Amino acid sequence: MKGVHHHFSRIASRYRDLRTTDLEPILFIKERLQELARIDAADIGCGGGRYDVKLYDHLGDRLYLICIDENKSMLDELTKNLNRNRVKNFKAVKAPAENLPLSENSLDCMFSFNAVHHFSLLDFFKETSRVLRDDGRLFIYTRLQSQNKKNIWGRFFPKFYEKEKRLYTLDEFREVLNSAPILKLESIEYFKYRRRASLEWLMTQAKHHHYSTFYLYDEKEFDESLEEFKENISINFENPDDIFWDDENIMFNIRKSS
Repeated sequence: MKGVHHHFSRIASRYRDLRTTDLEPILFIKERLQELARIDAADIGCGGGRYDVKLYDHLGDRLYLICIDENKSMLDELTKNLNRNRVKNFKAVKAPAENLPLSENSLDCMFSFNAVHHFSLLDFFKETSRVLRDDGRLFIYTRLQSQNKKNIWGRFFPKFYEKEKRLYTLDEFREVLNSAPILKLESIEYFKYRRRASLEWLMTQAKHHHYSTFYLYDEKEFDESLEEFKENISINFENPDDIFWDDENIMFNIRKSS
């Protein structure tokens, strides 16, 4: 965990620019919450707030958001990011996902975007059960191990898929959720995106460790793998300025029983 914490502190100021932020899960959330005139919510593992800006763009002033992360550098970036976008109804809180400083039955909704693999999942579900109001919703946007294997990094960056063991399989996720009986899986949503980028941009992302998976490599191993990645891309794509692939993600739409 210390290595992950250092990674996110180091990358916080440029993380938003290095990662892709998807609109589709936000639109799905908007549709599911359209009946609420006010939304008391929390984003757990919020990072620099790139998804929170989109939440406010589409949910508007009815959203009152507590942004929670363990990393102070990320929360500092989040605060600057939301202030820059003239967002007022938010609070940044430094805390772990497994011990939330929130009152019982206080939230209508909780979100987590590409962060749940950093949590102790069962403990997070216990906190979710405590904090959500009856019929409250939890939206978890992530990727499965199988989806990670098929993206540009899993296919062409040496050892990327093998090193990343924190992501869940669908069966593993279901099994842990079943241990929190008050939480019910309402639906599973699958997302697929066609991505395009230049080799130069992909190399820039990797060099800046835009995925925390890269901190699992030692320096020599990473440098060798980066060169092999470059060779793999050159072999498999004719135009280094037009690399294309599919990214896949999943959203778990979970509801607390009344």
